[in-house]
Amino acid sequence: MSLNKYSQSSSSSSSSGSIRDRNVFAKLKLSLSGDYPRKNAELLSAQYGINLLLVGVALMLAIAHQHASVEEKDLLSFTTSLMMLQLIWMMWYILVRHSQWNARPERDVNATTCWIRGGLTLLAVLSLIMDALKIGYYVGYRLCLSAVHVVYPVVHAVHTVAQVHFLWFHIKDVIKSFETFERFGVIHAVFTNLLLWCNGVMSETEHFMKNHFRRTAGLEFENITEGERELELELEMHCNCTTSTCSLFSQSFTYLFPFNIEYHIFVSVLLFVMWKNIGRTIDISSNRKSLVTKTQGLTLGPIVGLLALVSTIGILVVYITRLQGPPEVHQSAISMFYIYGIVIMVVMCSSGALGLLIYRANHMPLDTSKNPSRQLDTELLFGSALGSWLMSWCSIVSVLSSKSDPPHRWTNLVYSLLIILEKYVQNLFIIESLYRQQESVERTDPELPANPEVFSVTSPLPPLNGIDNQAYESPSGGSGSAENEQEENGQVYGCPRKQSNVPLPVDTHVAETLNMKRLVLKNIAVLLLFCNISLWILPAFGCRPQYDNGLEEETFGFGRWTSVLNFAIPLNLFYRMHSVASLFEVFRRV
Repeated sequence: MSLNKYSQSSSSSSSSGSIRDRNVFAKLKLSLSGDYPRKNAELLSAQYGINLLLVGVALMLAIAHQHASVEEKDLLSFTTSLMMLQLIWMMWYILVRHSQWNARPERDVNATTCWIRGGLTLLAVLSLIMDALKIGYYVGYRLCLSAVHVVYPVVHAVHTVAQVHFLWFHIKDVIKSFETFERFGVIHAVFTNLLLWCNGVMSETEHFMKNHFRRTAGLEFENITEGERELELELEMHCNCTTSTCSLFSQSFTYLFPFNIEYHIFVSVLLFVMWKNIGRTIDISSNRKSLVTKTQGLTLGPIVGLLALVSTIGILVVYITRLQGPPEVHQSAISMFYIYGIVIMVVMCSSGALGLLIYRANHMPLDTSKNPSRQLDTELLFGSALGSWLMSWCSIVSVLSSKSDPPHRWTNLVYSLLIILEKYVQNLFIIESLYRQQESVERTDPELPANPEVFSVTSPLPPLNGIDNQAYESPSGGSGSAENEQEENGQVYGCPRKQSNVPLPVDTHVAETLNMKRLVLKNIAVLLLFCNISLWILPAFGCRPQYDNGLEEETFGFGRWTSVLNFAIPLNLFYRMHSVASLFEVFRRV
């Protein structure tokens, strides 16, 4: 009996074990045949790109050391090889697409717009001008520099031309073939541009710091710049330019560095959207182009925005010229900047708050359809705002704890607080605008194409297959086949309808109210767009009072505060430029 029991129990346990093994194998097979390969490829390619960036950052940190064994030519060789690899991948991708010309690929119309690609082309042209100046500059120092210093700008120029061509014609592609390989290729392009952005930020920071040291040579900051000035003079003594244009090229870099930096960060963002779209199933309801509405009634927003832009150029010129004067003039220039910043921040906060109040009064639902471009816009707004928030909180701490009392102390405090508040309000306004659904009464707006259907006013219009307005699905404004079948039976959305050519009355008061709200929102978007351009121009072209006011430097020390600024200012520049792009999209959607 005991043997039979034992044999039965052992056989049952072995059978249960085999069943369990089969279940595990079935689950593993199901996971391998589902989303597991795609997620695994995304994870592997993302880790590859991150490590690629970290190698470059490690080289930059090594170069930053005064007596480092790693030289700048090593970093340039590394970035040059990365650009050449990206060129090979882009050529391969274009050839594959050309061989598959009969198979029309899916495209994400929300990936980018013509005006973004046009702006990117302008940045690329300015970056090419900088490459030409770099070639001339390095040729002048060819006797004491490595050949890679000349090869790098040549490869970068070819890389820029090829990349702009690729973005114009292939950035909207939704890749469905060779997905794993293409993920590695696209993420390689993303992090190559991020590394070039970091290199540009480092070069721009070094160039700005040299000019800062020269500008403050006759002021009170000699003790913190002595070592760097001695090193620079030593290099100038041992390496002379063989042409008379080196100084002209060097001065031109100041005006071209910001555009080169913005070019690479914008390219990396667009390529990241392409990477997210690999293997994606496009949602038809969200894959529609936004309509460009008319600009009638835009007066106050553009006028105030242009006034802010003109004032910004004046402030920039006065600040740079007065900053080199005696200490009294130096401090008055800093105070002037903070007063101007306070005024423009108050205007931006008030405008953004008014826009949010208009949205809150409408009670329209949010659009929750999947859109990688819109989701990335939201993440970049919050992520890039961290730089200026960190800088502002450091300024607040230094103002409250500093023992010195310069004339610009409390204006610095108010300006820093308004910077934090302005980004809160502007981020909310942009995100609210991008995620708002269009209002159904907009069909009566003469700016929009008329819908030939006549719906019952007693019932709401539920979405059909996730599409709210079927008039946009075909050039003729016709509706889908399911709706046509309902029309043949005399019904629309299950509601009986009599054939009639008499249009239903429309509440003109509601339409006029919506038009007025839309007009106010358009003016707010244009005003904020010009203000963000103004706040990008000032730090991009050398107006950075955080280096010159002395309060933060006294609290945190020169080295730590410079590290904070080197991290925060590039993020702030990107935030302003990205806000301009988002606000233009808001203007088109309203």
